[in-house]
Amino acid sequence: MSILNSQIEQHYYRPDLYNDIINRLKELDVDLNNVNRKDIAGVDEFHVRGVEVSRELAKIANINNSRVLDIGCGIGGPCRMLADEFNCDTIGIDLSTEYVATANRLSELVGLSHKTKFIQGDATNLPFQDNTFEVVWTQHVQVNIKDKLMFYSEIDRVLANNGLFIYYEVFKKGGKEINYPMPWADESGISFLDQSSKTDSILEKLGLVKKQSTDQTESGILILQKLLDRISKRGVPRLGLNVLMGATTKDKISNLLNGLKEGKIHLESGFFKKQK
Repeated sequence: MSILNSQIEQHYYRPDLYNDIINRLKELDVDLNNVNRKDIAGVDEFHVRGVEVSRELAKIANINNSRVLDIGCGIGGPCRMLADEFNCDTIGIDLSTEYVATANRLSELVGLSHKTKFIQGDATNLPFQDNTFEVVWTQHVQVNIKDKLMFYSEIDRVLANNGLFIYYEVFKKGGKEINYPMPWADESGISFLDQSSKTDSILEKLGLVKKQSTDQTESGILILQKLLDRISKRGVPRLGLNVLMGATTKDKISNLLNGLKEGKIHLESGFFKKQK
């Protein structure tokens, strides 16, 4: 593994993550013999608006019964949602060995291991054959990808003809620098924000056709403000994204919120179609 990838993996590392989640479920008096997706919803989708936006994107793109690759899958929440609610056959890949191990065990815990699979790997060197997936899906991933051309070229390679690339990302807006820490980076050395127009340009040169894009910034600001207000009044939840972000959770949320409010960054979702 490269030095950069090791630094990124270390940023996300939380020791014994699965057992930490289990212990928190016990503290919440959840029956461990009957855990469902709702019980772990607060922690298993590591992006702004969580399952709400994932479900929204899946409905808009109409991806029922698809074979899906989630790049940067985290601990697997989107894959489980797509398998459970949209009857998708899902594979998630993530750089973090700890996340992948946790994702597989959480799927077993909620009874979805037969429709989800998680593997460790590099998003710029995917271990799959050409034209394998009907849908490739990323959420808040390219912020950690330095080689954007290789990243999107690999997405194009593994995506089947007429398949969809669905994204929900944080993009740079203007030239002002953001403040750290952020959820994806404690400092700028592992943060590779770029403008959405550059992403569009790369994908279009690869032959993908943009079908839709939506500015998600205002929706993101609303939910982040509510989250920050709740933390200020009550502290961090027993089982929330603080489990993944650690002691600097409040600072990360504050910096992300301020970056969106100040127009330094923006949230955008959308999808491209492979038509070759």
